[in-house]
Amino acid sequence: VVPGETALAFYKAKNPTDKPIIGISTYNVVPFEAGQYFNKIQCFCFEEQRLNPQEEVDMPVFFYIDPEFAEDPKMAKVDLITLSYTFFEAKEGQNLPLPGYH
Repeated sequence: VVPGETALAFYKAKNPTDKPIIGISTYNVVPFEAGQYFNKIQCFCFEEQRLNPQEEVDMPVFFYIDPEFAEDPKMAKVDLITLSYTFFEAKEGQNLPLPGYH
């Protein structure tokens, strides 16, 4: 991905069980210092997703890397940014905190 240009990625999720699952995904950016330059335009994260038994879905993420990434001397040796997601089963009455908000 070229900093400043938008990109679209898809993450595959599968419910391997025989019961429907409702869950929430959180994301992580590595290296941590590059996270400030990662900007999601549209994402499935932090929204409940329902997966029926044995269902497999592609979940889109529309994003860009801030062009200032290329100007930051601390990012000079960073040539790989990894975006990963963790899917948590939602529990009734449980809310996940949003990062950076207290």
